[in-house]
Amino acid sequence: MKIKTVDFINEEMILIDQRKLPVEKVFFKTKNYKEGIFAISDMIVRGAPAIGIVGAYTVYLAAKEFENIDKNDFFYKMNLACKEISKARPTAVNLMWAVKEQKKIIKKYENQDISFICKKLLENANEIKKEDIKINKNIGNYGNELIDKNATILTHCNAGALATAGYGTAIGVIRSAHLSGKNIKVFADETRPRLQGARLTAFELVEEGIPATLISDSVAATLIRDKKIDLIVVGADRIASNGDTANKIGTYMLSEIAKKFEIPMYIAAPISTIDFDIKNGKEIIIEERDKSEITHIKGVQIAPKEIDVYNPAFDVTPAENITAIITEKGILYPPFEESISKLMKK
Repeated sequence: MKIKTVDFINEEMILIDQRKLPVEKVFFKTKNYKEGIFAISDMIVRGAPAIGIVGAYTVYLAAKEFENIDKNDFFYKMNLACKEISKARPTAVNLMWAVKEQKKIIKKYENQDISFICKKLLENANEIKKEDIKINKNIGNYGNELIDKNATILTHCNAGALATAGYGTAIGVIRSAHLSGKNIKVFADETRPRLQGARLTAFELVEEGIPATLISDSVAATLIRDKKIDLIVVGADRIASNGDTANKIGTYMLSEIAKKFEIPMYIAAPISTIDFDIKNGKEIIIEERDKSEITHIKGVQIAPKEIDVYNPAFDVTPAENITAIITEKGILYPPFEESISKLMKK
């Protein structure tokens, strides 16, 4: 994938404005941490790994903003800024993980000059970004082992290059299978209400020349019932230590149908998406977004203004509905309490 989702040049974070795709390719530039927070919360950037990378750079931008103040005030303001950045979107654990990684840098070099701390924060953010691409390619290679020749794959939402620093997680698996000559086909859900599947996944698949068909979310069940789907692979925004997985709303519904018709359901995600501090999916905070995402499309009203709206951005797929979790260190199988626990010891 030639698109750079996140770039950092001359003290500016440069992001593809994913709200505009696929019609326009517009870049959003951030020079301060408040703009970084806005980019995350308003979904200029989305996808858990990409959000984490942007979070890391946003911590650096905050540090640069406070670089010339008293050192005690610097630590105080950075603590507040890190809390604010972590809350920009509550479900994607990669954001909290990246902020924690940056806080470790601040702690490690607390006796150094602020300018030195800033330098190390930028270096760490660059490393997180660089490592993400390597991680995604490993996920793709492991996931490719699970895909047969001529397989038809269903995916939901966007877990591709646009959701990461490049290559992708779920789409990375699909990309690896395509590049290895397996003659795969893909069905991509449109993914209401923000249409990430139609706007972003379809865009990536067309760009890569991967044979693909776009469907409305409600078509998936019929395809699964009629045995036209061989496997499902999706990304994740947070995985609990028992394997329960939060992903884009509609994923849980797919997992139930897949289970009924014995279709493999795979999660593709980096280890940084696993929240080792929570026991199960009940502890995952589910972000609820503005009603206008349901009542309007591209600013055009499609429902009565007076109607009540429930608009959760994610749902939780229980571990028992998941066939395997594909990570950069290998494929995890049930019981996930055991396989995930082993990762903590590595």
